[in-house]
Amino acid sequence: MSTETFSFQAETRKLLDLMIHSLYSNKEIFLRELISNASDALDRLRFEALTQEELKIDENELEIRIETDSDAHTLTIHDNGIGMSREEVIKNIGTIARSGTRELLDQLQESESEAKESLIGQFGVGFYSSFMVADRVTMITRRAGEETATRWESEGDGEFSIGDAARGSQGTSITLHLKEVDRDNKIDDFTQFWTVSQIVKRYSDFVRYPIKMKQESTKPVFDDEGNIKEGENEIVIEDRTLNSMKPLWVRTPSDVTEDEYSEFYRQISHDWEKPIKTLHFSVEGRLEYRSILYIPQKAPQDLYVQGADRGLRLYARNVLIMEHCEDLLPMYLRFVKGVVDSADISLNVSREMVQQDRHITSMRKFLTKKVLGALQEMFEDDKENYLKFWNELGRPLKEGGINDFENRDKLTPLLLFSTSHDEELTTLKEYVERKKEDQEAIYYLTGDSREELQHSPHLEAFNEKGYEVLFLTDPIDELVLQSIQEFEDCKFVAIDKGEIELGSEEEKEEKKKEIEEKKETFNDFLTFMQKHLEDKVKDVRLTHRLTSSPVCLVGDEHALNPQLERLLSRDGSVPERKRTMEVNPNHPLVLKIQKLIGEDPESSRLGGYADLLMGYAVLSEGEKLENPARFNNLVVEMMERELE
Repeated sequence: MSTETFSFQAETRKLLDLMIHSLYSNKEIFLRELISNASDALDRLRFEALTQEELKIDENELEIRIETDSDAHTLTIHDNGIGMSREEVIKNIGTIARSGTRELLDQLQESESEAKESLIGQFGVGFYSSFMVADRVTMITRRAGEETATRWESEGDGEFSIGDAARGSQGTSITLHLKEVDRDNKIDDFTQFWTVSQIVKRYSDFVRYPIKMKQESTKPVFDDEGNIKEGENEIVIEDRTLNSMKPLWVRTPSDVTEDEYSEFYRQISHDWEKPIKTLHFSVEGRLEYRSILYIPQKAPQDLYVQGADRGLRLYARNVLIMEHCEDLLPMYLRFVKGVVDSADISLNVSREMVQQDRHITSMRKFLTKKVLGALQEMFEDDKENYLKFWNELGRPLKEGGINDFENRDKLTPLLLFSTSHDEELTTLKEYVERKKEDQEAIYYLTGDSREELQHSPHLEAFNEKGYEVLFLTDPIDELVLQSIQEFEDCKFVAIDKGEIELGSEEEKEEKKKEIEEKKETFNDFLTFMQKHLEDKVKDVRLTHRLTSSPVCLVGDEHALNPQLERLLSRDGSVPERKRTMEVNPNHPLVLKIQKLIGEDPESSRLGGYADLLMGYAVLSEGEKLENPARFNNLVVEMMERELE
């Protein structure tokens, strides 16, 4: 097939410009990125060889090789990994995987340099870092199992060419035609052995495959009598392995530095930020395995993307079995990154067999408890970092409160909530410790934000009694409480559902008696409101839950909260249900409307007042009015009448 020329995706061209001029502050990172890609290609080859018999490989021959030419001023990275087909080259190198979006470019342009570097790896852009130090990049690659190779070449100017090439075996070779040395701009002489070896040691020492490079040195020449010949030296070229290759997880924690942990985390997570917590441990006994787990500082961008890759890397005796083993941790801990290496997992298990393997089940239980234990320790000993973790990753943890019955007792103390008490987040235990002696339940209110909820009319009676109320601002929050059901013998009660009775038995009876007495007085008012608003409310009744507001809307005791109901009603999952309007019989506005009904039951103003009260109730919950124009006109009419 003849050579063809293609244009980069528009976003890729713009990204290349950012990459070359401003994305990386440390240009030597290009080598780490290319080595990481080569290591991934070798991992992929081993993985596919497990299920494809035609891909016969010799584990001892897998390697990454770096070759330099000081005369041509080039640096080449070879690997004998999986390689790419022509179609894969066009797809993977011509576009940005999962990142060809305006959002990425906006983030890159708006971020400071340190924040920009945090984006490295998240979007699969490491290959393009080559253009920071090279005027031209040539790649020759051959997919394992195929006979033909492909040549890719570009000067990073918006175009790339693809043609046929010759290559004796599978794998990829990337040649960088290097820019001139410019140390002011951090472009060193990357053809020098010591420069390259130091970069490899700094960034890629733990890569599991040998990274080899030939080193040229001189040795003295001896005469027959064993004396050194003056002025004569022998040039010797030796193969050197630049990295230790020992997988990080097989080393003892005391032998691993924080930088090594951080670099390994970056490699497996593509997250530039350091993890907030690192767990390195081994398990011995009937089942033996080693593991390094990381809890990130920030939520991955694909945390809520359905179908995104999840799970830990699973190895068996240092051989990759699964890149993303979802069964090693429950879904609500999908943000945890890391590796697990077990000598007891069969090398030839299929994906389905892994899911049913009793060893996987055992490891899952232990790893889950290990992560939850680490979070509990962070909560107790490092509250500041735990709050950072919660703000980023608290929502997935809530999912565990719903789904993981086995670990619910460990999860519940880790859940944080906003409350009416103050702006600090609180645990359920802290809430119970503060509750009033006569308080029978843990009360909560759902809504979109704390700012909205703290002005809710539903709080009035609770504030008067000094009862603290949990503010649930995430649709999942109420489902969590319903799953837990109760905490320390206190049931969870929504203050915007059903009829609320507060105080002692004597106080409850007194308020109940008061409402019953006023029902007859307000009968005409309630009848009119019910008839006028029959399309909007289920019922209209008197209440003692309000102290300063005229009305509020209340759901049935077992109804969904309005926030969740609105979400589900949008896609037709559930119909939106009518709620009950509760009326404060002591409010001056209600009393005046009641008086008007008694004096002039046919007054044309009554319908407007009823609609205004309905609008008030809706707005007080932060919801949108069904007919804002009608509400605005009524407000203007009322103001004009008052001013007259």
